[in-house]
Amino acid sequence: MRAGAIGSVTPQRARPTSRAGGRSRIAETAALATAKLPWPVLLFVLSILLPFKFNLGPLAITGSRLVLMAFILPAFARVFSGRAGRILPVDWLFLFHALWLSVALAVNNPDRVIQQAGSVGLEVLGGYLIGRAYIRSREDFAALGKVLIWSVLILTPFSLYETKTGTTLIPTLIDKLPGMGTITYNFQEPRLGLERVQGPFAHPIHFGLYCSVVFAFAFVAFDGIKSLGWRVVASGLILLNGFLALSSGALLSLLLQLGLIGWYITFVRIEWRWWLLTGLCAFAYVTVDLLSNRSPIMVFLSYATFSAHTAYWRTIIFDWGLKNVWANPIFGIGLNDWVRPWYMYSGSMDNFWLVMAVRYGIPGFLLVTSGYVWGLFKVMFRDFSGDPRMQNFRRSWVFTFAGMTFTLCTVYVWESIYAFTFFLFGAGMWMLTEAVKERADEPEDAARPEARGTSYTRFAQTHRRGD
Repeated sequence: MRAGAIGSVTPQRARPTSRAGGRSRIAETAALATAKLPWPVLLFVLSILLPFKFNLGPLAITGSRLVLMAFILPAFARVFSGRAGRILPVDWLFLFHALWLSVALAVNNPDRVIQQAGSVGLEVLGGYLIGRAYIRSREDFAALGKVLIWSVLILTPFSLYETKTGTTLIPTLIDKLPGMGTITYNFQEPRLGLERVQGPFAHPIHFGLYCSVVFAFAFVAFDGIKSLGWRVVASGLILLNGFLALSSGALLSLLLQLGLIGWYITFVRIEWRWWLLTGLCAFAYVTVDLLSNRSPIMVFLSYATFSAHTAYWRTIIFDWGLKNVWANPIFGIGLNDWVRPWYMYSGSMDNFWLVMAVRYGIPGFLLVTSGYVWGLFKVMFRDFSGDPRMQNFRRSWVFTFAGMTFTLCTVYVWESIYAFTFFLFGAGMWMLTEAVKERADEPEDAARPEARGTSYTRFAQTHRRGD
C-alpha cells in the first residue's frame, strides 16, 4: 500500500515551525468555516429537502429532477471538457452505465424507455455530474458539509413531531399549496413503539440514509474547524434523527461509521491498523463460512435487520434475484416483474446492487459497481501525508461510503435519494486532484480551541506518524 494511504502510515517528515505558516493555517480554517456552497449544489440540496411535484403537460416533474435537468448539460460540459479536473475512469463508467440502462430498457420495455431512461439516467448521471463538476475544492467540500449538517439539525423538531404523531409536516404543508403536489406518505408499521420518520423523503429508509451520510461530516470532517462541543452535539442529533427512521440499513451505516472511528482512535499508533481490520474481517468471513450452514452473506443479511421474518425474506429475495440475473444476464429484465415464489406478494427487492443486476443485466451492474469501487479505492489510497485537513476530509468521505456500501446491500433507493447518493459520490472525486499542503506546527494555530479539536484530534496528532 502506498505511503499516506488510509491503510498505511509513513514516518512524518520534519517540518519547520513558522509564524507565517500559523497565520496561513488560521486563515484556511476561517475560510473553510465561512465557505459558501456553489449555488447549483445549494439548489439541488434544497430541492431534495423541499419535495414538491407538479405536472408539466403529461410529465410529472419533481424539484430535484427540475434542478438536474437545468444543470446536467453545463455539468457534463465542465467534466468532459476537463474544466473540473482531469477526466477520470469513473466519469466514463457512470456515463456508460446510464447509456447501457437505456439500452436495457429499450430491449425490455420499449413503450417506457423514453420516460424511464430519461428519469433514471438523469438521476444517476445528473446527480453524479453536479457533485463532480461543482464540488472542486476544500472550501466547496466544507460548505457542503455545513449545509448538510444544518439541514439535519433543522429537521430535528420535525422528526420529533413525526415520530410522535406520524404526520410528515413538510410534505403536508407543500401539499396545501395550489397546483403543487409532494411525495406520498409511505405508511410503515411502528417499531419500538414509535412511528417511523419519513421526513421529506419517499420512505423512512431514505431519511435514515440521508442522516447516516451526514454523521461523518459532523464528527470527522469538521475536526479542527468546529469545537469539540459543537461536533458532539451536532453528531449526536444526527444520530438521533437517523435512529428515528428505525431503518436497519441506516442504523447499520451509523454503527459501522462509529466502529471505524473507534478503531482509528484505538489503534492510531499502529501504522498497519487498516490492514489488521481487513485481516480480521477476512478471518471472520472464513470462520462463518466454515461454521454456518448458510453463506456469510446470508448470515450478514439475517443480522442486519430488525426481525427474523425480514431476514428470512431478504434471504429469499437474494436467492431468487440471482436466479433472475442468471436467466437474463445481458439486458436484465428492465421494469418487468421478476420471477419469485408464489407466496411473495410484494415485488420489492431490498438490495440496490442486486436490483442493478436484475434490471440492467451483468454489464449494467459491472459498469456502476466498477465506477463505485474505482472511485472509492482511489480516494482511499491517495497520499495525503503531511496534510491533516485533507486526511480528515478523506477519512469522513471514506467512512461515509463504507457505511453506504453495506447499507445498499439491505435497501433500494429511488427518486431524490437515488440522485443524492450519486451526487455525494461525485462530490468526493475532487480529492483525486487536490494538491497536498505541508503542515506547519505553529503556536498560533495550536492555541485556538477550535483548532485543537477533540481528544480524537489531539490523540491522533500526538501519536500519529501519518494517516
